[in-house]
Amino acid sequence: MADTTREIERKFESRDSGLPDLTNVGGIATVVDQGVTELDAVYYDTPDLRLAASSVTLRRRTGGSTPGWHLKLPVGPDTRDEIGTPLTDEPPAELLRLIRSRTLGARVVPVVRLRSVRDVRELRDAEGRLLAEASADAVHAERLVDGHGEAQWTEIEVELAEGVDPELLDLVEKRFRRAGVRPSDVPSKLARALTETDPDGDGPAPRRRKPVTAGDHVLAYLRAQRDRLVALDPAVRRDLPDSVHDLRVATRRLRSALRAYRALLDREAVAPLAAELQWLTRELGVDRDQEVLDERLAAALDALPGHLRTGPARERLTLWSGTRRGASRPRVAAALDSRRYLELLTALDAFLADPPLRKAAARKPGKPLAKALDKEFRRLSRRIERALALEPGPERDTALHEARKKAKRTRYAAEAAAPALGKAARRLSRDAKSLQRPLGEHQDSVMSRQALRTLAEDAAAAGEPAFSWGVLYGREERTAALTEAELPARWAEVARRARPKG
Repeated sequence: MADTTREIERKFESRDSGLPDLTNVGGIATVVDQGVTELDAVYYDTPDLRLAASSVTLRRRTGGSTPGWHLKLPVGPDTRDEIGTPLTDEPPAELLRLIRSRTLGARVVPVVRLRSVRDVRELRDAEGRLLAEASADAVHAERLVDGHGEAQWTEIEVELAEGVDPELLDLVEKRFRRAGVRPSDVPSKLARALTETDPDGDGPAPRRRKPVTAGDHVLAYLRAQRDRLVALDPAVRRDLPDSVHDLRVATRRLRSALRAYRALLDREAVAPLAAELQWLTRELGVDRDQEVLDERLAAALDALPGHLRTGPARERLTLWSGTRRGASRPRVAAALDSRRYLELLTALDAFLADPPLRKAAARKPGKPLAKALDKEFRRLSRRIERALALEPGPERDTALHEARKKAKRTRYAAEAAAPALGKAARRLSRDAKSLQRPLGEHQDSVMSRQALRTLAEDAAAAGEPAFSWGVLYGREERTAALTEAELPARWAEVARRARPKG
């Protein structure tokens, strides 16, 4: 069984093993010597170092207070989630699943061995509460792939205790700087070991150049969303809050940009990739839609006055929701574990590594991107106006849902163009988002009414009162009617604005 801890730490360069005095820094009253320990860690990665490229580390460590396998996933500046499992000979399957979007199924092998002599100090406040742990590490690194190299260095780590304000790290850094100790330029021991033992001596990979052409801007957006998709994969597998929603949004953004900027990309190459992204969106959508529906119905039931709540309504809703989520969650897991998903990620990497750009992609971004956004806006206009022209009912409900999807696509296309087009694209993105809200509320009401009808039928079949479900159905009908009444004015306001110009 894996244990997860949130690790907030900062690394510093040190020419010797000395730790500057930290008393009276940010509430630190005492520095308690915890002695010296020896650590021996073997780091695993794919032969081409895919994990290291995304600042992910997988290691098998002995010695110290927490021997075992440790997977560290970046969360933010100075912050990583560390997921640990007991010692085994081979990498644990549950950790390998969490890096599958990065390894793409490739086998992980030992790449670096780090042996450290760690001198540990506990930093405590006046009441004896642990604020942080500071350690001075004398590190010996040995490269295990691509030839053989060794390196040695000394560094200082300061890791916050749980619940301590990260501002303490800033205060510690100020004290260290005055003592001549500087923050490390590398994010981890592994990154430093790989750099200093590199047999080719090439150092880190060069940074991507700043976007210049229309194609550059679209590719920068696509790469950012690809990176987000890959980073969110382990969060979904860990069932973290909103992770399915966030992964679905990244997938939609990728597909929207591919389709909106087809004039810059080879259509034959885009079509199969967009189709597979649509498949992934659908697979994720089943669970996400159920999650949204569960929250909406539970909130509506909670808001219902007691005299309108009859029978075991809460129990009925819990049973219904649990049954449906019990089917939707395994579907998400199956999709992420499938060969089809790996093939999608592989194809996406290949597409971005050698993008099939058309001639227009080499032009300055103004006109090509503005032209694409103008087309998206006109498509959105047709969808909205068609939907508003229909009478209320199932056909209009479907048309409004299609308009909502088009608003999302327009919004994401404008996001991609914003760095190049500036104010005009940002305005279009805001306008599309402002349409998404009522259209989304309307669609949620449609789905809620379908669910409420089922709940009422199930209740009646079980001999339970169905009155509460009928009341909620009526309220959802009114919500939909009010939303539909609001849309013409909202759309008229958006339509009056100028379309983006290059």
